Amino acid sequence: MPVEPRVAVVGSGSWGSALAGVVAGKGVKTILWARRPELAEAIATRHENPDYLPGSPLPHSLMATDDLAEAVERSTAVVMAVPSHGYRDVFRRVAPLLAPDAPVLSLTKGIEQERMRRMSEVMAEEADLEPSRIAVLSGPNLAREVAMGQPSATVLACADEGRARELQGLFMAPTFRVYTNPDVVGVELGGAMKNVIAIAAGIAAGLGFGDNAKASLITRGLAELARLGAAMGGNPLTFAGLAGMGDLVATCYSPLSRNRMVGEQLGKGRTLEAIVSEMKMVAEGVKTSRPLCALAHAHGLEVPISEQVVRVLYEGVAPTDLVRSLMLREAKPELHGLEG
Repeated sequence: MPVEPRVAVVGSGSWGSALAGVVAGKGVKTILWARRPELAEAIATRHENPDYLPGSPLPHSLMATDDLAEAVERSTAVVMAVPSHGYRDVFRRVAPLLAPDAPVLSLTKGIEQERMRRMSEVMAEEADLEPSRIAVLSGPNLAREVAMGQPSATVLACADEGRARELQGLFMAPTFRVYTNPDVVGVELGGAMKNVIAIAAGIAAGLGFGDNAKASLITRGLAELARLGAAMGGNPLTFAGLAGMGDLVATCYSPLSRNRMVGEQLGKGRTLEAIVSEMKMVAEGVKTSRPLCALAHAHGLEVPISEQVVRVLYEGVAPTDLVRSLMLREAKPELHGLEG
């Protein structure tokens, strides 16, 4: 007899909660792990995540627990929705609990700071998982819109085509369209790097610049993403799709984007410390900016927008200087670094 699907979502932030709600809403047995017992209790009894998705109802069938073993053991698929800075530590606890052959899907759009690892690489290292059990999901997926049932599309990447199709069927829903792609590197990198570019777009908005400036930043940011992605083995076509341009546009323009909000507040003159102290959720671009630039430099690449974001975040450079530095760079052909 076929095994009844059971999905564990590890991480009860806005995106983990939203996707858990999508899957549970299809009638799939779904359990959400929260680090704090009081949050797990609130989700289970109030059918809402009051901390990260207030006002967005979750299915009554969605279970919640603060017991990691209860969530992961016996689950046929595990979703990791943990911020990049805590991902390795949590996955170390998850790995010995995984059922044999259970795939693990990462939702995290960031890069590990010290080791410059993508989350799929972290999982391969910590659990010695073969590529067929590792998948990533990324796209223009603002959590609140997904939770409210607004139409959204995403990309699920896995090196194993058959496993990708299985997971596609598991997560596809009437308002959540899932495409497959074998390009794990490209899909994962697109999700991480767009957050850094979104901070730059937010800075432009905070400084009062118009759509010309924001569109230019997004387009040139896509060029940076494509250059680095291709150098790391990604498919250039991936960056023209949902995990590249799609996610970049949504994150750079939406007021729901945490990374754009951080940039906008910086552009208005506030300090990073003050902005972050008021946030309940993580803006991945803040922590991802430096390892992404280090990865680019290791491949001999320039990523000027990302580099300037790092200077504003960590080196005390004024946001107005970011714009000046970018505008006065040496003139180059538009397709520099992308030819061939």
